[in-house]
Amino acid sequence: MDFKVIWSDTAIADLHDTCSYIARHDPQAAGRLRRGILDHVSILSSFPSIGPTYPRGSRGSLREIVFRSYRIFYDVSESPRSVEILHVWHRARVEPTF
Repeated sequence: MDFKVIWSDTAIADLHDTCSYIARHDPQAAGRLRRGILDHVSILSSFPSIGPTYPRGSRGSLREIVFRSYRIFYDVSESPRSVEILHVWHRARVEPTF
C-alpha cells in the first residue's frame, strides 16, 4: 500500500514563491520546474525512504531528496502511512529551520 503525500502550507508557499519568481523572467521555465518537482515528489508515495536522513531537524530525523538545485525536505510517518513535504529549498540558500 502506498503512502499518502501531504504538502505542508510552508512547502506549498516555498514552491509558489519559487515559481512566481522564475515566472517573472521565464513563465515556461517556471511551469517546467513546478511539474518537475511535483513529479519528483510523487515517487515518495511508493518509496518514502529513498532520501537520505537529514539529522538537523528539530522534529527528529527528517529526509530530503534533490531535484536539480532544490532540496525537498520531508517527514515519513508509518502510522498513518504518510509523507509530509516540509520545504522546497534552493541549495544556495541558508538551510531552513524546522
